[in-house]
Amino acid sequence: MKIIDLFSGIGGFSLGFQRAGYQFTEHYFSEIDKHAIANYKYNFPNAKHIGDITTIQPADIAGADIITFGSPCVDFSIAGRRAGLAGAKSSLIQYAITLIDCIRPSIFVWENVKGAFSSNAGADFWAILQAFTHIGGYRLEWQLLNTSWVLPQNRERIYLVGHLAGRSESGVFPIREDDCLPTTKTQSQFQTQLSGTIKANGNMNADDTYIIPKTASTLTGGGKSGGLHSDMTVIQVGTYRTHNEGKGFRKVKSNIAPTIPARARKDGSGMPVIRQLPRGKNKGADLTTCPTISSNAFQENNLLCGIRRLTEIECERLQGFPDNWTQYGNYNGRKRRISKTQRYKLIGNAVTVDIVTMIAKRLKFRYEEKKRNN
Repeated sequence: MKIIDLFSGIGGFSLGFQRAGYQFTEHYFSEIDKHAIANYKYNFPNAKHIGDITTIQPADIAGADIITFGSPCVDFSIAGRRAGLAGAKSSLIQYAITLIDCIRPSIFVWENVKGAFSSNAGADFWAILQAFTHIGGYRLEWQLLNTSWVLPQNRERIYLVGHLAGRSESGVFPIREDDCLPTTKTQSQFQTQLSGTIKANGNMNADDTYIIPKTASTLTGGGKSGGLHSDMTVIQVGTYRTHNEGKGFRKVKSNIAPTIPARARKDGSGMPVIRQLPRGKNKGADLTTCPTISSNAFQENNLLCGIRRLTEIECERLQGFPDNWTQYGNYNGRKRRISKTQRYKLIGNAVTVDIVTMIAKRLKFRYEEKKRNN
């Protein structure tokens, strides 16, 4: 299987397809951010970097089976200026469309923000559909999916899949939220897998780790009431802003973390944070770091005191990546740590791995189903 990962970021698409059982005989990626490139090389040492998408020659990567791309979304996003396809960054999707036209992969998958639907009153999304249609031979299907269906993060994104006639079968969508319910794990599995993370729900997969509704159980190590206590509702989740209007803690309305932003300020403004409410001897406070976890539930009611920023690992988990996926990069053959600021940026720009895996599994099922029926 030959895959080309355009606008690759830290490899969420490639990791998602691998988790679905795809094996790559050839693996290419295109990216311009030096930290994303370094991280991709570190985690996928056999992948070949093919440079900027504007300079790729189709003949050099002919015969690809899958092309994935989450083209820059800043001009579509409601958080941006909404220049749409006329914007310098969002217009880069045209290069991806040209490559698809020349290479004609069996499958292509495009991801973008919800705002692409409404950009220029819907005209931009219609133009993108027309461009894909004019390639000829592809059946298109798309759906707005929310990361909250599989992980506790509110992140709505459009996923569009193109199937080349005779080589891929449509039917990936629609996906219902009920289709995404996780499997049950035992309490002991959770305590082993999630010991470094606040555990909010007893129904999540051990691989799906996470964080955090507005209320969470307190993890303790001993004492008369040691263990997990679901009645100790001491945690709130929200964002903490240090600038502009609305400074201070802003609690989210739902029981899931807000969207992880790609533009991380050095002071952490706008990033999801966790706050502990006053309870017992713990008066609560606006702290930026987590205190020592005590072994006595009565003493401090434990865990998090005040407000703190989500850690890089917690953000990785909210996007479906393994712990410390973004910790290192391969910079010209040298292993180097990636700064916290860059890690947050890389994670915020990534696609959600679990969503990609779900789509890839459905692609595989439809293909194998067709083979069985022929």
